[in-house]
Amino acid sequence: MKLYADTTARRTRQLLADVAMLGWLAVWAWAGRQVHDVVLRLRGPADSLQTAGTSVHDSLSGAGAEAGRIPVVGAELQRWLDGAAASGTRLRGAGESMASTIEALALWLGWSTALVPILTVGALWLWLRARFVRRATSAQRFIDTRADLDLFALRAMVRQPLTALARVSPDPAGDWRRRDAGAIRALAALELRDEGLRLPG
Repeated sequence: MKLYADTTARRTRQLLADVAMLGWLAVWAWAGRQVHDVVLRLRGPADSLQTAGTSVHDSLSGAGAEAGRIPVVGAELQRWLDGAAASGTRLRGAGESMASTIEALALWLGWSTALVPILTVGALWLWLRARFVRRATSAQRFIDTRADLDLFALRAMVRQPLTALARVSPDPAGDWRRRDAGAIRALAALELRDEGLRLPG
């Protein structure tokens, strides 16, 4: 498998693109974590509600237990205080529900902040890298003989701009038909360069 080009300039660009992709991933992972932590700080009021609800429930339940000892009216007073203590339970439940919602929102926003840019740029980077690897690996299999250079020279005449062909020879097709080794190598070099490969020695 051919992961990087043989030509120095293209290989350098590929390495820089890979490093930039890693940097992009790290920056957006950090940004997603920051968003998660900032949103999670909104839990403060929810935690206060839970604490207040627990405190109200415990205080009124304790007061009800003490009131139950009062003769005559104690039982009625305890029922009333226990009913009031239930409001503390509801308050605590509301705080827990709010905290759970905020945690879910923090998680969702954190992942979204990180994944949307990472996947958008990552998909393009991966497509370009996979395309290069596929084409370069396929081309690498065909450059071990002179006949294979002939194939790349023929492809060059089909795919390369006419200006590039003219720089190789005033009559590249004629040179190819005459089996001119120098022209064939020059034409093959044009095509291989596009695939990120060098002519064999």
